[in-house]
Amino acid sequence: MRLIWTGILSLLLCLAAFGPVSAANPVVSVPATAAAKAATTAATTRAPAPQAIVDCLPGCPDYSQMVAWASLPAPNKPVDVFYVYPTIYPDKSPLNMDVFNQALRADVQGLLKAQAGVYSGSANLFAPYYRQVSFAALDPNADMTLNSYFRIGADDVHRAFDFYLNFLNQGRPFILAGHSQGSVVLLDLMRSRFKDPALQKQLVAAYLIGYSVTRDDLRKYPWIKPAKGADDTGVVVSWNTQMPGATGSPVLRPGAIAINPLNWRTDDAMADRNLNLGAVFYDDFKGKVLREVPQYAGARINLENGALETVPPDKLEIGHFPQGVLHKFDYAFWYRNLQRNVQTRIDAYFKRNGS
Repeated sequence: MRLIWTGILSLLLCLAAFGPVSAANPVVSVPATAAAKAATTAATTRAPAPQAIVDCLPGCPDYSQMVAWASLPAPNKPVDVFYVYPTIYPDKSPLNMDVFNQALRADVQGLLKAQAGVYSGSANLFAPYYRQVSFAALDPNADMTLNSYFRIGADDVHRAFDFYLNFLNQGRPFILAGHSQGSVVLLDLMRSRFKDPALQKQLVAAYLIGYSVTRDDLRKYPWIKPAKGADDTGVVVSWNTQMPGATGSPVLRPGAIAINPLNWRTDDAMADRNLNLGAVFYDDFKGKVLREVPQYAGARINLENGALETVPPDKLEIGHFPQGVLHKFDYAFWYRNLQRNVQTRIDAYFKRNGS
């Protein structure tokens, strides 16, 4: 009974959150039949919540309205990127982010430069707001995808992706990109949706950085294929950055795979810092560059635990992570190499598939 009432409450909050369409809250026009198709697809592919929700739910985003999108461009490039931002919300109540909170929306806008800027020079940037789960609801020893509060945000992204495919994509190839919780959400999406050959064909690459794609994932979901070089396409690019000897990372899971963003190899060959085209450090929530450092650090993959190991030349504030876990800098340390690689994979995609 509690689940039934929770579902009803969530629906009412969805309806109440937007109110009537106006010039300040415009709607993206879609055909009714297509909208019904998108709703059916979302309803039949999202995973069910494994437990009851006992917390008050923030209003849910309606992706037919512009207010639900952090970035909704007029496409002018032949490739899109569908970007999902990392965990930015720490509160204990509610346990899901309010996507209409102006301060949180501003933080996401900063990340569109600090992280998604890697992609937006080469691709049209689509980025939904979603009701991500708070730090406070996460258990580092548990599977995040089974957390009911996580599922609320993940299902938002499933709905946003359905809307994007049906009304915004227009058949263009696309990149999936995220970090941390954003990468978990996209991995969840790939597990449930990318068995579809049509989606596999459109996928340039999935940059699931800052969370583990594991060998178990590759066995269970054979359509998830790991990157093995700089220019393969339809693949997953993943790594988790930490110092040698670091332990206790909540994002480095047993069996994690990785590729080195300096030499684009999957073995444990050391990539010298001379290969580093530039680390770019941002004030993430303001989207402001603090400094750029060419040849900042080298890196190698630890084949025992799947970590991307590096020794930064300066002392850094790592946030709430265990000592030596450099999760916060998964993008920053390798920013220019990653930026170049995005264009490399796009070029390779069109070379293989035609422009």
